[in-house]
Amino acid sequence: MKVVVIGGGIAGLSIGWRLVQQGAEVTVLERAQPGMGATWSSAGMIAPTAEGGHENSPDVALGHASAALWPQFAAEIEEQSGHKIGYEKPGTLIVANSSDELAALSARAKGSAKILSAQDACVLEPMLKPGIAGALSDSDEAMVDNRAIGLALARAFVRAGGVLSSNEAVVRIEVAQDKAIGALTPFSHHHADAFVLAAGAWSSQIEGLPPQVMPPVIPVKGEMIALSPPQGVGVPGHIVWGNGIYIVPRIRRLFIGATLTRSGFDTTPTAAAEEWLFERARDLLPQLDGWEISEHWTGLRPGTPDDLPLLGATAVSNLFVASGQYRNGILFAPAIAEAMCGLVLGRAPSLDIDAFNPRRFGERQS
Repeated sequence: MKVVVIGGGIAGLSIGWRLVQQGAEVTVLERAQPGMGATWSSAGMIAPTAEGGHENSPDVALGHASAALWPQFAAEIEEQSGHKIGYEKPGTLIVANSSDELAALSARAKGSAKILSAQDACVLEPMLKPGIAGALSDSDEAMVDNRAIGLALARAFVRAGGVLSSNEAVVRIEVAQDKAIGALTPFSHHHADAFVLAAGAWSSQIEGLPPQVMPPVIPVKGEMIALSPPQGVGVPGHIVWGNGIYIVPRIRRLFIGATLTRSGFDTTPTAAAEEWLFERARDLLPQLDGWEISEHWTGLRPGTPDDLPLLGATAVSNLFVASGQYRNGILFAPAIAEAMCGLVLGRAPSLDIDAFNPRRFGERQS
């Protein structure tokens, strides 16, 4: 079976890799460089408890199922690529500034997630500000080096036998008699038995699809900053959430994120966002006062009208969509790869993804 995957972010590469491992002939077409879009711009968190604000939402279940796959997924990527991707479990602290916030967090205290008193939270993370109400702690929350995983997945995919074409943007999907038959780029015309549209924020920008089939993906701009500590000062030991932001420890740096702006494809960093992120982080961890802002960047997440992913077959035969992961592209990656691989190969998906049917938007269905 020949498959063309449109998009070389973590979703497209993971799906392509799994398909190659199952014997498919796979080409991944990437408009720029693999893993350098939303994947590179993220914080690399694998944190379903912290991200899962609405416990009954189907993406929460997907997040927890995918997080459970990550240890083996990470080990396999490192083994087959020869590159380290920095998978580790620092755990998460979600800080409550008031008794009401703590009560709301209590509903999420399940499994490895536990409520901590203010005193216990500050013992666990001494940099926390005094006067908090408490925190939700989850020792199973993990992270990965998002700036390493794209290269590693690309290497694993190619070593497994896949073809990766960088700087080759798909401009049109050719459809005949309600069937996808080709992907046109400025350089070539790619024919295949199946096509997987995994182009992130650009998934709705490709020509050729009927309006009712076009995935309703919109770019959601996110700005982040990195802080570097003074000489001799260490970074926090946990991922910390609070004040509407998250703080992710890296080697000698902290990643602080992230803003949410629906402003098209604008990726201009703004002084207002930089100030907002730093002030929120400094209020949460007062010792950050005086740390250097060493980097400020933006990324475009793939959003949807209901903030849920688009996963599955479209109304056009042979065309599948894996997009709309919003803030959770890295978290969802192994689960999406398994589910989409099964669908493309005509097998029952290993996970329930019915809630993410790309044809769920009423009049957009054919």
